[in-house]
Amino acid sequence: MARETVYLVQAFMLDNRKRLKPEKGVPCKSAEAARRMAERLADSKTGVVALASTGDAELGDYDDEPVIIFRAGQLPEQYDN
Repeated sequence: MARETVYLVQAFMLDNRKRLKPEKGVPCKSAEAARRMAERLADSKTGVVALASTGDAELGDYDDEPVIIFRAGQLPEQYDN
């Protein structure tokens, strides 16, 4: 099948134990749309990251490492580069 790129914005907030908790990811139509959304959310969230991942949606086969488009604030270790 055809490979496609999926753009996603993932925001994080601290729970009552001061641990990072992911919110529901928001799909975007383009890298620029993901960046703009992440920049807007950065002021109100503990952390936010915009990602791009390429793969085959029907097979569920995506690249192991998504490309980070934007990141801000406190994030889980997996987003450290």
